[in-house]
Amino acid sequence: MKAKKILITPRSLSKSGHPQLARLTEAGYELLFPFPGKQPSEEELLSVIGECSGYLAGVEKVSKRVLDSAPLLKVISRNGVGLDNVDLVSAKEHGIEVLGTPGANSQGVAELALTLALSSARGVVEGSNSIKNGGWKRSKGMEIQNKTLGIIGCGNIGQRLASMAIGIGMRVVGYDLYQADVLKGLEGFTFIPMETLLASSDIISLHCPPEDKPLVDKRFLEQVKKGVIIINTARSPLVDSDAMFRALEEDVVLHYAVDAFDSEPPALNRLLLHERVTLSPHIGGFTEESIQRATSSAVTNILTILKDK
Repeated sequence: MKAKKILITPRSLSKSGHPQLARLTEAGYELLFPFPGKQPSEEELLSVIGECSGYLAGVEKVSKRVLDSAPLLKVISRNGVGLDNVDLVSAKEHGIEVLGTPGANSQGVAELALTLALSSARGVVEGSNSIKNGGWKRSKGMEIQNKTLGIIGCGNIGQRLASMAIGIGMRVVGYDLYQADVLKGLEGFTFIPMETLLASSDIISLHCPPEDKPLVDKRFLEQVKKGVIIINTARSPLVDSDAMFRALEEDVVLHYAVDAFDSEPPALNRLLLHERVTLSPHIGGFTEESIQRATSSAVTNILTILKDK
């Protein structure tokens, strides 16, 4: 009897592998790495998905067309939190379990958000680029101690960011439809209405899922404190690119830092090329520790589902 096949596509795993994947081969599964170090396209997924029972997926889009072509597929396990890249309606119709790894990369993403906030407040990237181009541009920085950090989306990542920011002397406010008890009891943190958060925050960090339209749009930016820094380590569709560009040009937003893009690498538009925009190549969960936790959980998900299939 042929071994069941499992497709491995996350770039952090498909190029170099990972010790946790040995648990799958030891259980008798054949692992496929057809796109090493590359995010596969829909056509590339179609070329291989039909022979797979399991799928350890990255951030690539998993469309209805792909799922319609996967008669053997029983489980998609993401090595991350978000599942919005998978057509969940189609997966349910086909009886395919779709699972994530909640909390696995929370510390890494929270640390990156704080890093981007500190870098943005001091103009580190602009200064570095200036020196490399033979210049000596210095931007007057802002100390973040005693400044207000507004966190929109207060789940695992937002909670960790709040604790770190309080630890370095920031005032932290948050908005979330679900107000976690752990934050209600955290000294230095307060849940407040969205409008109040926008008006009072010196730095705003986004940690919420996208909806049908951008959260950070013209109306959002009309309510923020002038000179605000906005950090997006969540999802690209949260931000209206044209509205953000205008806010930067009008000095409403001092700096925008983003770790999430519609495509990887992204198509460079006028917003991404703006001198006061910092880009990081989706590295929030790209740490040794986050990859270890996420891969372990993703493998466990696959083994748990397939053992009964």
